[in-house]
Amino acid sequence: MSLTEQQVQAIISRSHETGDYSSLVAAIPYANMIGMQVTRLGSEAFFSLPSAQDNIGNPVLPALHGGVIAGFMEQSAMLHLMMFMNSEVFPKIIDFSVDYLRAGLYRDTYASCQVWRQGRRVGNVAITAWQTRSSEPIATARAHFKLD
Repeated sequence: MSLTEQQVQAIISRSHETGDYSSLVAAIPYANMIGMQVTRLGSEAFFSLPSAQDNIGNPVLPALHGGVIAGFMEQSAMLHLMMFMNSEVFPKIIDFSVDYLRAGLYRDTYASCQVWRQGRRVGNVAITAWQTRSSEPIATARAHFKLD
């Protein structure tokens, strides 16, 4: 089912008003497919990816697929920008670079974002993903988005 621009803007507005971003995540096909969740705690946001069989890339370890990790991090950065800009539109990705630091094992994964620079047209976001401790990231990434 494809949503109209007005329906998407209504979902975004409702999410900003209530602080509940689950309906927004559900409206993003990839984020919904991988099972992504968002928790907003005051002026911070944390993103989670519950363990799911469909997200496994290496069944021997088992470990998450690298593309799922990168996609989760990209979606986290986009949602983070939307949440803290009170944006009514989805930022468009310009560039994304990920560094894999250790295997993302078959367990819940978390991410946090930090906006390094936000101008009128471009936003730069740093993303860190971890599983057991935030001090032991499984991947870090940088994303640049077009904001208008």
